[in-house]
Amino acid sequence: MKHVLPFEKPVVELKEKIAELKKITSDSDIDFTDEIKKLEGRLEKLEKEVYGNMSPWDRVQMARHPERPTTLDYIEHLFTQFLELHGDRYYGDDEAIVGGIANFEGTPVTVIGHQRGKDTKENIRRNFGMPHPEGYRKALRLMYQAEKFNRPIITFIDTKGAYPGRAAEERGQSEAIARNLREMAGLTVPIICVVIGEGGSGGALGISVGDRLYMLENSTYSVISPEGAAALLWKDSNLAQKAAESMRITSYDLKELDIIDEVIEEVQGGAHRDIQKQSEAIRDMIRRGLGELNGLTDDQLLDQRWEKYQKIGAVSTAVRS
Repeated sequence: MKHVLPFEKPVVELKEKIAELKKITSDSDIDFTDEIKKLEGRLEKLEKEVYGNMSPWDRVQMARHPERPTTLDYIEHLFTQFLELHGDRYYGDDEAIVGGIANFEGTPVTVIGHQRGKDTKENIRRNFGMPHPEGYRKALRLMYQAEKFNRPIITFIDTKGAYPGRAAEERGQSEAIARNLREMAGLTVPIICVVIGEGGSGGALGISVGDRLYMLENSTYSVISPEGAAALLWKDSNLAQKAAESMRITSYDLKELDIIDEVIEEVQGGAHRDIQKQSEAIRDMIRRGLGELNGLTDDQLLDQRWEKYQKIGAVSTAVRS
């Protein structure tokens, strides 16, 4: 493994020990079969303990894992005949957002998602997955096209946030995101959104207004990063772990708060361990969501969407006599 997270080290060290004993057994006359079986039993218990009791900060690190599958990875495994479309027809093409048309189990759909890189060169090309305004305008152009041809929209969210640079602001970053929020709320085709990594601030919201919002188990969704929150609250970004604990940004927290609809369980050790198996779990959830939405009329779809967002943020207060 090229990238080992701090909390994973005991698991990795035990795996390395097992691999070493297997090599010795195969290369010499010494038989460690019994010892290997005992260690494999310990490994199974250790993995359940480590990955079954992850803290919010552990999940933040997992969401940022360099090997975590990206939008294009999932497109390859979930869809057929994907045709990528480029440009916003105003300024240019933003490679931090990818989108196009494809088939999902025989149904034509529009697919849109944030795209980060897997190495330094690609991250620079993709602007580290942080879109410029033309990225959001490209996404909106594809959404209009989807509505015109009555295609469901499926989006994948994976960004630290929209790019905050001067040039992006000059080209209308805030306006582009705000327009997407307004227009997505009124589209008359089913919209399914899946958070696959980090869902950061308005950069995530720009393509995540929909009828169903799902999250991978080890993804995050928040108004600000833990580092940013710590810097604002305590003037110390090194307290990010403390912020992550209090912000309730994990999938299970957000399900409890009724902000998301469902948590998609990840394969043990994270989505990057088995993208094929992880893709099947996402496929099942998308299939279910489309099945629930496809039979609705335009008015029913919009009414349900309105009711969904009306409930978010609702609190109950005790009335004193």
